[in-house]
Amino acid sequence: MPPVVPPFLIGLIAAPLAKRIVKPVMRGLVKTSVGLVLEVRRAAHEAGEGLHDLAAEVTAEVVAAQQAGGDGARGAEPAAAPAKTASPEGHHKAPAKRPPAVATGKAH
Repeated sequence: MPPVVPPFLIGLIAAPLAKRIVKPVMRGLVKTSVGLVLEVRRAAHEAGEGLHDLAAEVTAEVVAAQQAGGDGARGAEPAAAPAKTASPEGHHKAPAKRPPAVATGKAH
């Protein structure tokens, strides 16, 4: 008959071993999860900037087309689209002034 080992004795031996194994595994899991979350946030932010830039470009084109259509009857040249300014990251920013009739739906 094998010797009977009390369960609390098994716990006393297993606890330090589990601590040495489980803690680094959990730390790595949490570190990887945080890294993934940060990467997804960055990608979502870039996608939002891209959509914002696209909306600003389309708005500028529509306004220019409306102005050209109204001025075309008088023979004037069409109005040029507002100039874009580049940020340090190389992304284009929306024009500083927007026509009052255009609403972006986003508070700044």
